[in-house]
This record gives sequence, structure tokens and C-alpha cells, in this order.
Amino acid sequence: MLRIRTVKTGSGASAVQLYYYLNRKRIIYKHIGSAKSETELEQLLIVAQDFIDNYSPTLPFKEEVKFNNLLHLDKTEFLGVYYTFLYDVLLSQFELIGFTSISQKLLLDLAIIRILEPGSKIRSIELLKEYFGIKHNRQTFYKSASKWLELKNDAEQIVVDFLRRTSKFNFELLFYDVTTLYFETFDTDELRKQGFSKDNKSQQPQILVALMVTPDGFPVGYEIFTGNTFEGHTILPVIKSFISKHKIKKFTIVADAAMISNENIKNFYAEKINYIVGARLGNISKTLFNEIQSNLIKKDGNTIRISTEKGFLICSFSDVRYRKDKYEMEKQIKRAELLKNEPSKIKNVKFLKTENKEANLNTELINRTTALLGVKGYYTNLDEKTADNDTIIARYHDLYKIEQAFRIAKSDLQTRPIFHYKEEPIKLHLLICFMALVVAKHIELETNISIKKFITEMRKVSDARMYSNLTKREMRIRAKMTPIIETIITKLKLSH
Repeated sequence: MLRIRTVKTGSGASAVQLYYYLNRKRIIYKHIGSAKSETELEQLLIVAQDFIDNYSPTLPFKEEVKFNNLLHLDKTEFLGVYYTFLYDVLLSQFELIGFTSISQKLLLDLAIIRILEPGSKIRSIELLKEYFGIKHNRQTFYKSASKWLELKNDAEQIVVDFLRRTSKFNFELLFYDVTTLYFETFDTDELRKQGFSKDNKSQQPQILVALMVTPDGFPVGYEIFTGNTFEGHTILPVIKSFISKHKIKKFTIVADAAMISNENIKNFYAEKINYIVGARLGNISKTLFNEIQSNLIKKDGNTIRISTEKGFLICSFSDVRYRKDKYEMEKQIKRAELLKNEPSKIKNVKFLKTENKEANLNTELINRTTALLGVKGYYTNLDEKTADNDTIIARYHDLYKIEQAFRIAKSDLQTRPIFHYKEEPIKLHLLICFMALVVAKHIELETNISIKKFITEMRKVSDARMYSNLTKREMRIRAKMTPIIETIITKLKLSH
């Protein structure tokens, strides 16, 4: 058994040691520490006894057992906290999806810290050390970054393989939309261009980002376009590339009204791509307008299907939409009435028309708009046997899930504004954000809570870093899991 002994050192201090006898020979097992006062000696003796009581090994003491059971606060320094538990949980999800197969530790860590606290790449390296104690060299980032650009297709393939493996994903239905990401500069180049901004930053250069998601809102691919690209010109090349890459035979894309054009429809038919897109009823032909008025009974939930050159036009009527449309129309008419006598302020006022420098209400447009209150249109090439009107409408309404993905990317992951000024760093930034978005969306789908709420809860399990001046070691004390965290861990299929 272990015993305690106290011996005087050459400096006059009292050394506390643990020892045992082997073949009648005393063997020093562990040096606990040296005390320069009675108080320090008492504390070291307590530490020694605590070790014997809690960690006493059995003969022949082949391995030295580390001990950290007893903490003397007056001999301890607080070094800060690590969020190792959060890191381990996030890393487990990156591994589950398959991103760890890329074997680029720094790239994965940059995506992980993007979820926790978005920042510049250099700031992210600092945060990895501050929050997790993970050290990366800046030079490693500079040397590796250009090579990571080749991983975009690999990352997308990993996501597709994960979905096939876990949810029997078969590509039959995908949702498509674009958004703009602006830059904190006013200088343009071949990629960063001024254009129509969805962030109301029309004076600043931007890029256009196209995103495709599953019916659950899970991202499966993205593309980057110059900032002045018309969004309707993006959908066909992105879809054709995706179909070719994954050898898809049957495919339906859901997109908003901006993606519809005669040219796109023609190409959809040529490429055998099924589509469900929004219809802008404000500029339909008089013949089509009259057909809607004649056939659609304006009762909540009623629908009609009309064959047109753009495919089937499905129109539905909703009481809720009627009230909303009516409110918006009356507000615009009121504004038009206020401005019609102030020519200097008239600009893009919907219900005003100017003739001979005199502005008057456009009664023809008001009457046409009134007739279409509560009516929403959708174009599709799917016949009624394949998908009835209610199914088409339900599919289109699921388009909000891609808006949720953009919300996570823009707000929680702070994809914009972009502070990079060269094409390669911009593309790398989008790759990191895509990987982070995939994991964030997976966590939201599995736990039914937002990624923001997830991070807030998981940060509660922190590791306090304590340095013992007695044992000269850093010790960590982990906070207990709350019931909410235990539920999250269970839903993510992780062991406690």
C-alpha cells in the first residue's frame, strides 16, 4: 500500500511524497509537492491522502495514475473556459455527414467555428484557439486555401451520398432560388458587379448565389454568378450541370416566378425537366385574363387549370390572400392619389399614368388588379394525373424552405457582407459557408430547434480551466448537462 512521508529539502522546504515498500526497499512513487509553511504542508498532506483514498493503485504500480480530484481554490488560478463539448458534438455531425473524409482539418475547423461565431479566416483561427484550445498556423491556411477550391464538387457529392444513405434521396424534387451577397467596398471587378440587390445594397458590388435544396430544405448544391446576372438566366445551366453530374433521369424543379420565361420553358421541355414555377398574372394576355375570370369561382380553396404555351396555368383563390392583396392595393392607390399632383415625386408609382405631363389614376390597371385580388397562379408541365392542382400548389408553397436556408446562411452564419476582394478567397468563403450550412440545417432538422438556439444551449456545457499551483497542472471542470441538452444529444443519436 502507499504511504505518506515528509522530508526536508536542501532549501528548507518540506517535501510530501508517496512511497511503498518492495522487497523491503522503500520506493518513492510520487512527489506531491513542497511546502514552505505549515499551512501549505497541511494542504499537501490533504492532497496526498486524497490520492490514496481515491486513486490508490495496486502492486506492482506499473503505471502512474494522474490525480485531480481535489481542488484548493486559494492555490488555483482560473484560466478561462473551453467549449470542447460543443466542438465534439459539431465534429460528430461533420463526421456523420461525411465531411471528415476530405481530410482537411483546418477547413473543417473553419466550418465549425463559422457555426459558433462567424468571423474572418484569421479571426476564426484565433477563435479556434480561444474557444477550443485548437492551434492552427496561419501559414498553413495560406498554403492550403488555394487547394481547397477543388473540393467544391467533393463537398456536394458527400452531401448527396449522405442523403441517399439516410433518407433515400432520389432527386425527384428540388427547390431552386438565388440570393445576392454584397461586399464592403464600392470597387467592382469581373466577378463582383453592381446589380439588383436583395439586400438593398444597390450601390455596392455583389455576387449572385444560386442554391438548391431538398423538400426538407437540405442544401445539395450551389453556384456563383457575377453580380449583374439576371436570375432567370441562372436556373438552366445550374440544373443541367446537376443532372449531368448525378446522371438523373427524372427531375422536377420548383422555383419562383422570376425563373419563368418562354426561353426557359422551351429548354425545360427540350431537356425533359419538369417544373413548378410561380406565375405573374399582372401581365398575362387579355384572353387568358378573361378565361380566369370566367372559370375561377372566387371561393376559398377553389382552383382551375388552363392549358397555355408555358404549360398548364393553375390558379387558386384564397380569402386570406384576397384580404392581403386588397389592403396592399388600397395603400398603393392612396399613395398614387397623394402624389398625382406632385410630378417631381412621381417615380414608379404603380397606379399612376402620365399623359401630356399630367398624372392621373390608371383606372384600367386598378380594375384589372381588383379582378385578380386573392388569385395566385402557378405554371407546370405536369399533367393532372401526375400531380393534381392541390399537389402543385403545396409543392410551390414549400419554396419557403429555401428562404429558411438563406436565412441561416445570411443571418446565423453571416455569409454577407463579404470582406474578400479576390475571386479565390470569395469562392473559398462560400465553400466554408456551404459546409457549415449543411451541418446547421441537419442539426435543425434532427433537433427541431434553430441553430442559434442549439449553440446557446450547447455553450452551457463549458469546461472551466483551472491551474493548480500545488500540482502544477491545468485541471478542467465540465458543467453538467441540462435536460434540454440531454434531449438534443439523444436526438442527434450521441451517447451522453
